[in-house]
Amino acid sequence: MPVTWSDDVDEVIRDDLTSGFAYVTPAGGAVVAAVAPFGLRDREQGTVGFTTSLGFGRKLERIKAEPRVALAFHAREHGVGDCTSRRYVLVQGDATFDPSPDRDLLDALGERSAPYVGAPRRGRFWDRWLSAYYTDRVLVTVAVTRVTAWPDLRITGEPEVYGAPLPDADAAPQKPPKKGTGPRVDAVKTGQRARKLPHVLLAYREADGYPTVVPVDVNSASHEGVRLRVPAGVPQGGRRAGLLAHAYRPQLVGLESRQNTGWIEVTGTEAVYAPHTQGGFTAPPNKTVLLLANGFMARRGLAKARKEGRTQALGR
Repeated sequence: MPVTWSDDVDEVIRDDLTSGFAYVTPAGGAVVAAVAPFGLRDREQGTVGFTTSLGFGRKLERIKAEPRVALAFHAREHGVGDCTSRRYVLVQGDATFDPSPDRDLLDALGERSAPYVGAPRRGRFWDRWLSAYYTDRVLVTVAVTRVTAWPDLRITGEPEVYGAPLPDADAAPQKPPKKGTGPRVDAVKTGQRARKLPHVLLAYREADGYPTVVPVDVNSASHEGVRLRVPAGVPQGGRRAGLLAHAYRPQLVGLESRQNTGWIEVTGTEAVYAPHTQGGFTAPPNKTVLLLANGFMARRGLAKARKEGRTQALGR
């Protein structure tokens, strides 16, 4: 039977402008990135969804190889409707996508996104410039395995669980990477940048193989790593983990994202995060400039994906 969830949880999924999307890496770690789900969900079928572009990143390749994913609804600002819930909602499930959606579906997705990010920009120039961003978008559908809803955004208190029960045991510590666990990029800058942003999320793989996403606080940073305060229940010891710090404005016009993969050592509710890779961007609070940048990045990313044969591997 499909997994379903309560009305108040559905309100969060329907109204939130952003969520943290996590997927598992081949090495057993996790990556977390911000996506805009636009309220895509079907309680009767037990699915949630979001869109992405073929030109942005390697999300689709990763979920094709390992479909277990998670979506964390962790922030209420700038959403639609009148949702005042303080719930933190984590959706875990198995993702699928059609790399070649038909035009009717893309048009429907454009209409659905309008209340969240405004109507799509149209015209001869914009239709051409944003072709990689709009027409090469892909709908990712997650068949829900479990929904966990905490009563507050800091995930304290007893959660409600819909679907599969939570794992009986914590994930065991992982074997350290061959190159060592210490920072490979500037940990001080990583911590300073993350601390300035309102939302910081940590992702790692749970004992049942699904990624999970939790909110964390940045305490300080040094050459040894970024010191975090993590929620109770985060598994102890060392493991691969992803970190996302981000901020956004209404309709996503003006946003910043800082993304890392690395190694975390957890002791109680204190942790040291050693960043191994980094990425990120800052988009100005100007819609025209933002759309020009989106078009450029999507076109460049799509061209690179085609050159490297990655779109063919996805069936496009």
